[in-house]
Amino acid sequence: MTLAERIFASSHLNGTFLLRSGVTADEYFDKYRFESDPQLLRDVAQQLVTLVPAGTEGLAGLELGGIPIVTALSAATGLPAFFVRKVAKTYGTARLCEGGEIAGRRLVIVEDVVTSAGQVVESAQNLRNEGALVRHALCVIDRQAGGAASLAAIDIELRPLFTRSDLPPT
Repeated sequence: MTLAERIFASSHLNGTFLLRSGVTADEYFDKYRFESDPQLLRDVAQQLVTLVPAGTEGLAGLELGGIPIVTALSAATGLPAFFVRKVAKTYGTARLCEGGEIAGRRLVIVEDVVTSAGQVVESAQNLRNEGALVRHALCVIDRQAGGAASLAAIDIELRPLFTRSDLPPT
C-alpha cells in the first residue's frame, strides 16, 4: 500500500461532519487516526522532510493536530519545533507560541488537514505579529477547498503532502 492509501484507510470517514469553516461535509479525515499510529506518523514525517523549504529555521505546529506532526518532523529534520496555541494561555508564561523565541526566525507552519485554512491564516498572522517570518505552510492533506488560495492571499505557499485528488476516491 502507498502512503496515501494507508493514510486514507486509517483516517477517512463517511457521514455528515461540521468542519471548522462552518461547512458541512460528507467525508472527514480523522487525522488523529494517522497521527496516533507511530509507523504511519514516522512515514508521514519522512515524506514531509522533502517539502521543508531551504533556509527554514523552525517548524511551527498548530494546536492540536499539528503538534504530533511537527514533533515527528522536528526529529526527522533536526529543526526546532514550536507549538502554536489557538489562544495565548493566561497563566505561566502567557505565550501564544511555546518552545523558544521566534522573532526574526524563518518558520514553516505545520498542520494536519487544510480545508479553508482559516486556522493557518489566523496563526500565521499571530506568528508574524510576534516577529516570525512565515512564508510557507506544510500539511498532510489539502482538501482542495480554497485553503491554498486563502494562504496565497497573505503571501504563504501551501505545500501539501497529498491533495484530496491524490487520495483514493470514496
